Amino acid sequence: MANDTKERILAAALEMFSQNGYAGTNIRELSASLGLVKSGVYKHYESKEAIWNALLDQMIAYYADHFGSADHLPPVPDSQEALTRLTMQMVNITVHDEKIIMTRKVLTLEQFRDDRARELATRHFLTGLTDMFTHVFTGMMDKGLLRKDDPKMLAFSYTTPISALIHLCDREPEKTEDAIRKIEAFSRHFLATYGVK
Repeated sequence: MANDTKERILAAALEMFSQNGYAGTNIRELSASLGLVKSGVYKHYESKEAIWNALLDQMIAYYADHFGSADHLPPVPDSQEALTRLTMQMVNITVHDEKIIMTRKVLTLEQFRDDRARELATRHFLTGLTDMFTHVFTGMMDKGLLRKDDPKMLAFSYTTPISALIHLCDREPEKTEDAIRKIEAFSRHFLATYGVK
């Protein structure tokens, strides 16, 4: 029961932080949204900062399980078409999973206030993606599917426009389907340029 309440607190905190930011969320409103009093929240988390840190820990684990991480790298595709499928699978998770969407919004809002949020935003929006696709592209080059080039630069070139289009989906959700089509077209264009015929 206590764990259920802790999970409910974190779920409500994620939703409120993603809408109002950390400073714009107060424990009284968070408690009320759960049908609790403030002391009921403080029974599980000693402070708003404790909720914040527990939420960041949960975000890291959830993202790694559902999207990938340095310790949970995607498989190297066996064909060029498999790269596009892998990319679109990752894109569909990141633009349709509500928890990942709210996580991205929280990190976007809080990266200028909190050092840990800044580090996570950099990892999730830039360096982590580059590292994952450096692994993918190195493996594809070894399999003769991509021409030999600097895999890290290729990964940066590949993930940056995709990441920009994902952020567009957050700002303008009505453009999501168009952004997804553009990402798929970009993946195919990339393969037409760098793929081994």
